[in-house]
Amino acid sequence: MAAESSTELSSLGSLSSTPTTGISGPNPTIEPYTTALNGVDQLGNRRYRDALFWFLGILGICVLLIRMLEISRAWIRHKVAMGKPEGRQVFWRDNQSAWWPWIKRNITYAPLGSKRHNREMRLSSAVSVGTLPSRFHMVLLTVYFISNFAYCAALDYSVENRWSVVAQLRGRSGMLALSNMVPLVIFAGRNNILIPMLKISFDTYNLLHRWMGRMVVFESLIHTLAWLITQIASDGWSSVGRKISHDPFILWGTIGTASMFIILISSPSPLRHAFYETFLNIHIILAFAAILAVCVHCKLGQLYELLPYAIGVLAIWFFDRLSRFARIIYYNYSSRGSTYATVEALPGDACRVTLHLPTFLHVAPGSHAYLRFLSIKPWESHPFSIAWTSHTCIDTIGVLPTTEKAPDSPIPKSARTSVSFLISAHTGMTRSLYTRALAAPSHRLRTRAAFEGPYAGHHSLASYGHCVLVAGSSGITHQISHVHQLLTEYPHGTIATRKITLIWIVRDLEHLEWVRPWMDELLRMPQRRELLVIKLFVTRPRSAAEVTSPSQTVQMFPGRPNIRVLLLNEVVNQVGAMCVTVCGPGGLADNVREVVREVQGCGVIDFVEEAFTW
Repeated sequence: MAAESSTELSSLGSLSSTPTTGISGPNPTIEPYTTALNGVDQLGNRRYRDALFWFLGILGICVLLIRMLEISRAWIRHKVAMGKPEGRQVFWRDNQSAWWPWIKRNITYAPLGSKRHNREMRLSSAVSVGTLPSRFHMVLLTVYFISNFAYCAALDYSVENRWSVVAQLRGRSGMLALSNMVPLVIFAGRNNILIPMLKISFDTYNLLHRWMGRMVVFESLIHTLAWLITQIASDGWSSVGRKISHDPFILWGTIGTASMFIILISSPSPLRHAFYETFLNIHIILAFAAILAVCVHCKLGQLYELLPYAIGVLAIWFFDRLSRFARIIYYNYSSRGSTYATVEALPGDACRVTLHLPTFLHVAPGSHAYLRFLSIKPWESHPFSIAWTSHTCIDTIGVLPTTEKAPDSPIPKSARTSVSFLISAHTGMTRSLYTRALAAPSHRLRTRAAFEGPYAGHHSLASYGHCVLVAGSSGITHQISHVHQLLTEYPHGTIATRKITLIWIVRDLEHLEWVRPWMDELLRMPQRRELLVIKLFVTRPRSAAEVTSPSQTVQMFPGRPNIRVLLLNEVVNQVGAMCVTVCGPGGLADNVREVVREVQGCGVIDFVEEAFTW
């Protein structure tokens, strides 16, 4: 009987959720599982941490192999087809397999549903709730989320003491949260080495960063709640505040979780877009606080297996920041001076901004850069597509040319580079910039500025016989840089391109002023008529009569274009492999994507979308 009574009392003590009546202090049955590694399944934690890294690593290797295949094929096509007439590119026009067009139509180019992808979902004209991921991204995110929740749930439920199970959950969720912080910080970086390696846009990494961030917050909350459950059960609610205020290990863990939670509740699309600049500054501060708190938390808790990961996350974060600072110093300051910007206020609430760098800079077509204006919120930097690049050779200024032919020699490294952008005035910094330029004499402002970049620019169109570039409004900046490069190389026979169609959609005729100096230069380039056709659509002209086509190669139309008819006409007259690229509003991009998916199987037709979904 005594043995049975002892067993019953022991069983009751292990199941008690509150301290034993009459006994002060923590419950000795529960207290060990509130801290350290007591009850934590370290072997299982390592196993599921490795499973997470293997999943991400294998995914990256698969993408790398696919990219290597695409790059190799494009390189071979470029070398074989460059300089060849239209009739000699038939082989590259036709699909050599049936499965690759099917993959592009149903997986890589496919939206989540039937059409909508980058067109914003709006609750009202002022409130946006973001965009939908693509079908491929949705599959990846679903597998990622399900696997993480499965890892958290894979605990040893056979143990007699249930508080040991809660301790397992605390350890598992903490390990996974820290492990996920590694790719989370990598994907957030502008100097992410995976961008040039895998040739995936920053927009895609930004999407993955947002969803990985949510998973890190969820797992951090689970980690904290698991500790709270055992702490309250052991010593009551009053002990929670006492632990946080007197135990640095618990305090820093709380700071980390609180920072992540604030990031989560401030990041929904309506809030992020309504107060983007405020959100971004708060996000950076809280992210640093969370990373630092995790490092200190692991150090104070003597969690030496986790500490290297925490330090690695902090190192990656600092490396990206130092790389940004190094780019700014290298390109904007030299013995020849520093960068300044000329800002021209244009009709249609837009600015044409040219940064004059003191150094030489090579910019690939389709690149973007982050700009800072020292007189307008210098602590903020915003990304803009690079529309035009020109170089000034200091040694040849004032020297008369000895020949009428443009020199073919490479630009010397002693040259200075000017980089031009088109910036639409919305809110915040862009509106302040436009207002300042509008108030300046002749609507032209000169101010100190800083250039950080260039980034991206890994999509080359030189291997395609036929290029169709679609731009909406200020999206012309992305496309005009590709046109400039192709027209520059065409006379030398170094590209495969034999047909370029540029489709630009604007609201008013006055918007043509945005790119007039650049467009005039394109139209003067040699052999331009053999290659380039421009189709301009003015959706809201004052009258249809004012929209007239100046020539066969520069055509103007009133009203909105029929994207389907335009692209189908290009497919009928396809030359070699075709690339359709779009930069503009989400609705336009979705329309182009829809038609490109429909014509997969008619020929080799690739699709490239440039979007900035912040």
